[in-house]
Amino acid sequence: MLEPSVDRLDGCRAGTSASRVLVKLIIDIVVAVRDITAEEEYLDPLLACGYVLRVREPGHRLLRAESRDLHLHILEDADPAIDEYLLLRDHLRADETDRHLHESTKRDLMTRAWADMNAYAYTVAKTGVIEEIKARARSRRGAHRGPSSNGPCPEQD
Repeated sequence: MLEPSVDRLDGCRAGTSASRVLVKLIIDIVVAVRDITAEEEYLDPLLACGYVLRVREPGHRLLRAESRDLHLHILEDADPAIDEYLLLRDHLRADETDRHLHESTKRDLMTRAWADMNAYAYTVAKTGVIEEIKARARSRRGAHRGPSSNGPCPEQD
């Protein structure tokens, strides 16, 4: 359906794709496309399949399945946000302490009354912990790379 316009497809969110993380029952998938503004190549076919457009912002589209258990995050293939999603996911798969911190933080936030889980306050509340975890993930990734014959490995932010 999307073959000509999709460059990459990954399970991206730590809460759903890191093994043993039981935070939410929504699967998040990142879809990388060559040109996010060429919506006729990817958005129209997804809408025709029943997905609902929830967010349209510069560089990002978020679609949700009618069943509300799947989110598609559409980004351009060179968007650094893709690496950020995967950095967090991969780190939580490998680090039990941070996986527990992430899970307990999200569980705590889920006990609070939010007008909407997309509410700005919810996003702000979890961001600090996620940024701490990603900082450790970057540090760990750098330590595992070690010296290279091609010079230092660039850090991804």
